[in-house]
Amino acid sequence: MAQVNRLPELPPAYNPSETETVVSAAWKQHNVFHADANESEDPTYSIVIPPPNVTAALHLGHALNNTLQDVLIRFHRMKGKSTLWMPGTDHAGIATQTVVEKRLLTQGTSRLEIGREEFLKVTQDWKDEYEEIIINQLISMGASCDFDRTRFTMDEMCATAVRHAFFILFQDGLIYRGKRLVNWDPVTRTALADDEVEMEEIEGHMWYLKYPLEDGSGHVTVATTRPETMLGDTAVAINPKDARAEELVGKTIMLPIVDRIIPIIADDFVIMEDEESDDPKAKFASGFLKVTPAHDPNDWDIGIRHDLDVINVLGPDGSISDEHGWDDISPSARQFVGLSREEARAAIVDWFDSQDLLAEVRQYTHSVGHSYRSHAPIEPWLSDQWYVAVTDDKLRGSALRAQRPDQVPDLPGGVSERSSLSGDGELAFYPNRYARTYYSWHDGIRDWCISRQLWWGHQIPVWSRISNIANSPIPLDEIDLDQATPVESDWVSLGAAHVIRRINESEIEEAICVPPETTLQRMNTVNTPISETELIDILEKDGFTRDPDVLDTWFSSALWPMSTMGWPWPEDFPEAIGLLEKYNPTSVLSTAREIITLWVSRMVMFNRYFLDGQLPFRDVFIHAMVQDGHGQKMSKSLGNGVDPRDIIFTHGADAMRFTLVQMTTDTQDVRMPVDMICPHSGEAFTPEFINSPSGAIVAAPEQTSPTDPSKKMVSAYGVAAGIVNPTEQMPLARNSSGKFDLGRNFANKLWNATRFALKRTDHSVLIEEPIDITSRPFADQWIVARLAETISRLEQAMENYQFNVYADTLYDFVWHDVCDRYLEIIKPSIDKDPEQQVVLTCLLDSVLRIMHPVCPFITEALWPHVTQARCGEATGIALKHSELLASATWPEVDATLNSSETMELFDRSALLVNLVRSVRAEQNVKPRQLITLYVPEQIQKLLSITGGLVEVLAGIGQIQPLSEHSNEITSPLTFEGSEILLAGLIDTVDLQAQRDRLAKLISEKSKQIEGFESRLSNPGYLNNAKEELIDETKLLLENAKADLAAAQASLEKLK
Repeated sequence: MAQVNRLPELPPAYNPSETETVVSAAWKQHNVFHADANESEDPTYSIVIPPPNVTAALHLGHALNNTLQDVLIRFHRMKGKSTLWMPGTDHAGIATQTVVEKRLLTQGTSRLEIGREEFLKVTQDWKDEYEEIIINQLISMGASCDFDRTRFTMDEMCATAVRHAFFILFQDGLIYRGKRLVNWDPVTRTALADDEVEMEEIEGHMWYLKYPLEDGSGHVTVATTRPETMLGDTAVAINPKDARAEELVGKTIMLPIVDRIIPIIADDFVIMEDEESDDPKAKFASGFLKVTPAHDPNDWDIGIRHDLDVINVLGPDGSISDEHGWDDISPSARQFVGLSREEARAAIVDWFDSQDLLAEVRQYTHSVGHSYRSHAPIEPWLSDQWYVAVTDDKLRGSALRAQRPDQVPDLPGGVSERSSLSGDGELAFYPNRYARTYYSWHDGIRDWCISRQLWWGHQIPVWSRISNIANSPIPLDEIDLDQATPVESDWVSLGAAHVIRRINESEIEEAICVPPETTLQRMNTVNTPISETELIDILEKDGFTRDPDVLDTWFSSALWPMSTMGWPWPEDFPEAIGLLEKYNPTSVLSTAREIITLWVSRMVMFNRYFLDGQLPFRDVFIHAMVQDGHGQKMSKSLGNGVDPRDIIFTHGADAMRFTLVQMTTDTQDVRMPVDMICPHSGEAFTPEFINSPSGAIVAAPEQTSPTDPSKKMVSAYGVAAGIVNPTEQMPLARNSSGKFDLGRNFANKLWNATRFALKRTDHSVLIEEPIDITSRPFADQWIVARLAETISRLEQAMENYQFNVYADTLYDFVWHDVCDRYLEIIKPSIDKDPEQQVVLTCLLDSVLRIMHPVCPFITEALWPHVTQARCGEATGIALKHSELLASATWPEVDATLNSSETMELFDRSALLVNLVRSVRAEQNVKPRQLITLYVPEQIQKLLSITGGLVEVLAGIGQIQPLSEHSNEITSPLTFEGSEILLAGLIDTVDLQAQRDRLAKLISEKSKQIEGFESRLSNPGYLNNAKEELIDETKLLLENAKADLAAAQASLEKLK
């Protein structure tokens, strides 16, 4: 027989930092993650990465999500599927522009000073810097992305998709411009969509203001949390059911300060005053509502119903302004112009108080919308913006019809029923409770405001001009006052889309949408094709100007599953040819719950609209949120985040990955207690915590070294809050978490076990013929059966996105079954049993394969050592050879080897081992001291079948028939209803201790019997439980009675 060639012996300890660099280089060299759309006809599995913002480096939440995606993609790659994991980054309009502007301020300049062109260059440099950081982080985490296809939401391919999608939606009437009330961020000075507004509970006030009736007959008292907006009031409303309505409706009010005469109207929206109501709004209501259509969405609706004037009294910075629609400003009101909304609120309250028109002030807690980026209170503000008509059935209805009927059986009224159209009824959420979140969002959805008053982003491709209505190219009666009217014109013949909107009685606005060059050249609208540049030049010479706004970031993100694969013209991009047809729909989207509305919904709408109903993905997995030990979301402002780079440095990437996967359940968020690493000693410690001004639990700005009280350090919160800056004497203490020790210990366990096993097979010889597992000793049969069972459980876990089940199943099998049991069992035999060496090396090979999706670095590093040590094959275990583990196949074990009988025998043996070990522990018997076990005949048969398993694991030197027991000192045990005896533990036995142990056992068994008998006497259980479950309960009852009888007999002997 030929001897197996060996690689050099593994180092004594696993060094992640050295290993990970070498492994990453090997993956890159072999290009193992590259997807070739024309390579094979294998089934596909694809994911497009949720593109991280280029604002900063990836945080632990990113590490969690990308690890989960990598587990999926590696698993399905090993299962033989053609996989694509598309990486990329998002330009993140508001967020990126904000951080770049902050950097400019530190440099003594500003966006406005350097101008738009230079600002875009500076922002592009920022993007390039952080995109490189992000990609390198993904590589260091082990992400098996196709990095040759890295995309960016503003690169040429994606920009073409954005321009084309906008053009089609504009042409189809699903994009329009209108003056409406929007969510305005006065800090970033841009409009926000409804789902970009976060509601926060605010401790504020309710002010009660007296408004005098014009006829001098009295006054009405309005209740408001926004006194400053009274400058824009155009009515006071009362509920028609209010007893005062009959007398007051129709009267007018002389509005204080501005001297505007406004009507009292009746509207059902008004909440009636009721001190006894459970509704807090009714308790605080006065029965009169000041109506400010320009500054409150509910007031806007009232204004529409009653045809009220709309007066905007705020500027884009949130200050009082008479330049944005306030034409009737009075001399007494001018004193408030230029004040911030907070200053104006205080000044107006003071004015009412000085005029004896302030009736009351009450403490009031209410919910206020805040910008998800600047965190400033948003301002309902009247402005012209661009919208996508997502309320149209072609978008909203299509998104709802996509949901799987078993998750959402009934669609809301007004939505067409599901049909045989591709994509209808195919979208599934995991966990399924989030299907209802998705459904509910669409129930009250409003058209999506997509224009942003920014410079960084996709500039809106519309050119417009305002003309006298007399110059309209179509008859006036065909122009809608509220909606844009499409026009057939010379511009359309040149390839553009043309609409007209009447903006007032004397003027119209013409808007021309220009498609991207690639779309324009395919339209063939004229005999002599015109380029995009030429068309724009003609437009601008004719008085049209381009809209300066950019698109909402989520517009380009909504196209991500298509744009990254070359849509609409993949043939123009060599790297994208074939991707769209092969990999869209993608297999799954893994994302966070807070962007179900911002992103998931819109991707479904757009993908289905542009690709004839096709979904962007079939499954949506909503992963957990990473929280600190106090249940708070990790954030930079709280300084409670853990940088994945720090964990990779201290623990290794695999330790981080395994821990995150193991903590990911479908029922709760991931809670990660945060420790600190002392920069002076390198020791981890629990920091001192304080309450921040906002009430959050944070690490105190200054911390003391746990090893030297004279040395200090700065916490991440101290830096983020601007309280203290790091110095050489007081450096920054990085955050960490002891939770990652679990993953590190697991990696070390695998390394040490593999190193031990390779040493024990160091002199193995190659066996030509596959060995027969069924003819091997019990231990070999058992470990293969457990391998088969484990593989099945892992496959089921992946099918159901049960990541923690995958990790726990791995841990239980590798740590307990392979390391603690099998390797111990075979120690006496492995050196002299060549066939057992085949089993062991096949087992190690399989272990590396099933661990690889979660722990890719250490398994890849061990792979060549294990494959080189392989000394034969085993019938029924399919392990195809591969140079790299990253491109290896998933192990397959024949179902016939998954013997339930074998595992039942092992479980019985393991129970006996645990009983013996517990007695050894009680008697403080040394691990190497062998003892004697006296057993009845039926137990002898079990021990004979399991072939030395109990002897090795329980430290038993001899097994003797119970009948041969003499007068030596023994400890009695009860096992499967029989008495067994242990001898050789100690010279004398503490009889009272033995009695106490048996009494405790009798009590436990009595309680078990009572529980089983109660269950079997319950008609509900007998009628509803499965027959096999009832039979199992009966068997457990019989065993418990037998154990009780044996324990009672043993106790009787000791009396």
